[in-house]
Amino acid sequence: MVSAPASWAGLALSRTLVMGILNITPDSFSDGGAHAGTTAAIAAGRRMMAEGADILDIGGESTRPGAAPVAPAQEQARILPVIRALAAEGAVISVDTRNAATMAAALDAGARIINDVSALCHDPAALLLVAARGCPVVLMHMRGTPETMHGLATYKDVTAEVLAELLAARNRAVAAGVAPAAIALDPGLGFAKRGAQNSALLRATAQFAAQGHALLIALSRKRFLGEISGEAEAGRRDAESLAAGLFAVARGAHILRVHDVTGTARALRVWRSLNVSDDGQSG
Repeated sequence: MVSAPASWAGLALSRTLVMGILNITPDSFSDGGAHAGTTAAIAAGRRMMAEGADILDIGGESTRPGAAPVAPAQEQARILPVIRALAAEGAVISVDTRNAATMAAALDAGARIINDVSALCHDPAALLLVAARGCPVVLMHMRGTPETMHGLATYKDVTAEVLAELLAARNRAVAAGVAPAAIALDPGLGFAKRGAQNSALLRATAQFAAQGHALLIALSRKRFLGEISGEAEAGRRDAESLAAGLFAVARGAHILRVHDVTGTARALRVWRSLNVSDDGQSG
């Protein structure tokens, strides 16, 4: 087992970090259109910061199953004014994008972190850009594209295969010059995975956390949780997301990417308090 890093992206990992999801899109699976327009998106980002978000993950292209690609110019028009405004107010911003041009523009606008659902594989220029900029990056596991990924959710051993493919992406990034300490891993729940496969990966959180990188878990409001609870509406799955998120934290997750920042921050505060013994040591 490789020891977990003490920090990532300049943030200490002594407690679980909360990454608030800020989708400036009309078609994201849970909150599409909720933050349409620059003014509304900036206000939402401010609320998340006040509610306890350590990182704001800002995206201008939906990557839900079946989503069509968005041109980088349109993606940038949606997100760059928001990034500039919130970065100027001190927000730690992650840009959720597959496109190297958008990555560069977002970093120039004040973003600090790249979060790429394709693990820097979608855009041939992305890998060298991230290496040259020296920025923290989240490498997420996915097969295919949002349009094709559900047809690729075939595994003999989902945990072993996802871990092997994710580490191959990590090795490719390191070989290109990305510093290992800059890398966070994300098993990509819901991306080229179906119901029980997601649950299996979540139960294997400790294996992903043992790779020597920060581990991000993004399960907020996802369909597999609704399949367990019986809740069909994505926006009504915050209770399920909290339960599954704390399950992941107990097994080593360092970062939770969530829609419900307030609930997550409060749940983590209680969870941490109950896991500290009377002598001040973590239990």
